[in-house]
Amino acid sequence: MKKRHKAHANHERWLVSYADFITLLFAFFVVMFSASQVDQRKAGKLAMAIQVAFQEMGVFPSSNSRSPLANSEPMPFDKVQVIEKAVRTGQVGQMVPNAAGKLSEVPRAKSLDEIEKELARTLKTEISRGEVSLHAGREGLVLSLREIGFFDSGSAEVRLKSEPAMKRIAQVLASDTCSVRIEGHTDNVPIHNSRFASNWELSTARATEVTRLFLTRYHIAPWRVSAAGYAEYHPAADNSTPEGRAVNRRVDIVILAHSASPPADFGKGAGSGAASPPSKGVQ
Repeated sequence: MKKRHKAHANHERWLVSYADFITLLFAFFVVMFSASQVDQRKAGKLAMAIQVAFQEMGVFPSSNSRSPLANSEPMPFDKVQVIEKAVRTGQVGQMVPNAAGKLSEVPRAKSLDEIEKELARTLKTEISRGEVSLHAGREGLVLSLREIGFFDSGSAEVRLKSEPAMKRIAQVLASDTCSVRIEGHTDNVPIHNSRFASNWELSTARATEVTRLFLTRYHIAPWRVSAAGYAEYHPAADNSTPEGRAVNRRVDIVILAHSASPPADFGKGAGSGAASPPSKGVQ
C-alpha cells in the first residue's frame, strides 16, 4: 500500500485576503477623491457667483478680486476673497452698513466706558458749547442733544449745521452692538402751532426724526433703535427758570448696556432688507 504524503500547509494564504482588502481600500479612496473634486468645483462656482454679485452691488471692490473667469476647473479657495467672512457674518445677523453707507463686518460689543470716551472725544466742541451733555443714567449712558444746538424752537427738523455732529454720533454708535433708545423731551410751556398741538407730539416727532436719520442716512441696524416721547414729564432741570427749561428741551440718546440682535425672521418677506422710517407715535 502506497504511503500518502502529508499535505504542505500554506502559510501565505493571508496575502490573498490582504490584497483584496487593499484593492477595496484603494477603490474607496478613489471614489472619495472623485467626490471631493466634484464638490470643490461646485463650491468654487458658487463662491465665484457670490463674489461677482457682491462686486456688482459695490460691496467688494473689483480690483481686490483675483477670481478666475474660467470655471472649468475647481476654484482654489485661497483665491476667493472675503467670501468666508461674508458668510460667517451672515450667520450672526447680516452685513451691517456703517455710517458711510458701506457694508462692513458686524461691530464688536464695547463697554459703556469705551463708548463714553469715544463720544466725549468726538463731541468735545459741542460739549464745550453746552449743546451736548454726557452722563451715566440708570439704564446706561445718556447723550443729551439740547434744542439750542440741534432744533429750532417748536420744530422737529434737525438743523443743517448740526448734521456733522449727528454723523459723528452715528459713527460711534454704528461701531457697537448696543441697543439705543431715543427719547424726546420738552419743557412745561404749552405749544400750539400749525404742526404740533401739544408737547407730546413735539417730543415724539423729535425722537422719531433723529431715529429716521440714524436708520435711513447713517444706516444703523433698525432692531437696535427705539423711539419715545415724554413731553415735559421727565425733566432734567427745574422748569421754573429759563436756564432749566432750556436744559429740558432736549433729545436723549440712551445707550443701553445690553446688545441687540436681529429678529429671527430678518431677511425674510417683503421690505425686510431696507430700513423704513419709524411711525410717529407716542411710546
